[in-house]
Amino acid sequence: MDERVPVAVIGAGHMGRHHVRTYSQMPGVRLVAVVDANLERARQFAEPVGARFAAELTPELGDVVAVSVAVPTKQHLDVSRPLIERGLHVLIEKPLAPTAAEGEQIVALAREHGVLVQVGHTERFNPVVRAVERLGLRPKFIETHRISPFTFRSADIGVVFDLMIHDIDIMLHLVRDEVQRVDAVGVNVLGRHEDIANARVAFRGGAVANLTASRLALKTERKLRVFAEKAYVSLDYQKKIGVAITLDQNLDVLKLARERNLEDLSQVAGLDFGKLVHVEPLQIDDQDPLRAELESFLDSVRTGRTPLVSAADGLAAVRLAEQIVACVAEHRWDGEGSARVGLTADIFGQAIQ
Repeated sequence: MDERVPVAVIGAGHMGRHHVRTYSQMPGVRLVAVVDANLERARQFAEPVGARFAAELTPELGDVVAVSVAVPTKQHLDVSRPLIERGLHVLIEKPLAPTAAEGEQIVALAREHGVLVQVGHTERFNPVVRAVERLGLRPKFIETHRISPFTFRSADIGVVFDLMIHDIDIMLHLVRDEVQRVDAVGVNVLGRHEDIANARVAFRGGAVANLTASRLALKTERKLRVFAEKAYVSLDYQKKIGVAITLDQNLDVLKLARERNLEDLSQVAGLDFGKLVHVEPLQIDDQDPLRAELESFLDSVRTGRTPLVSAADGLAAVRLAEQIVACVAEHRWDGEGSARVGLTADIFGQAIQ
């Protein structure tokens, strides 16, 4: 008897093809089918791994228990609804939906039909994020930078839903508190949606986060800095490196100040601060984030445990992303009396209403 979990992938585009490749290499998994409206594209990725291909997921393709949905975000609800209604567990690529209203429908459908929905916030499985989690920090201030050249894959959405959504999810996961205030600004350069955005998010408990995203850079950079009462952590997602400066490892600096009865730190201006501070490289494993994500999804399917990145988590990220986009649209560039509000023109010079 074949005890492997039978899965399918819907959408053979940029992310879907990576799901196909990863599933095909995982023990305990049987990739049944690759589905795409472009049948030739589905065949291109299905045949080399011995899977069937089709333009639609039908029972004739074989039994399926779990499905990765990697279609454009605007199609997430339409594609996921019939799967959930059939009782299939689904992993929906990030973001969960283009709007909170559609995200709420997905959450309600999953609850009604008793199926698991995991959201593809792959960055949650990045080794550097896991390293921060192991420290058990309670962040007071978070700073993120996520910039890259324009890929032309997501021109139908702005940079908030395209790139910043990763950091929104990580921030909510680390802070775990209610958002109290959002301020944001954005600029569009290549089209009708914001290409550069900055958001400042304040939480009820006092934590603050500053998020910056751009898809107009000449380089790719993904960085996270977390400031807590007893530690500072700096991470580079792309290079998979990180360092931590923790209070308990730097008590010698405080002891030095006490022993010298220092009332003004300028009195130790001759000391080399870099030699006084203990900087500890974070222990980071070399696991592929997508594989870790899919393994976590299938573990939830097998055990019934709530996914590590649940539909509720995905919905929370979409809700905050909507708030940020709304703030971008409401920003007045030249003062309260100005008519220049939000994004002012697209690449054709037409006013955006």
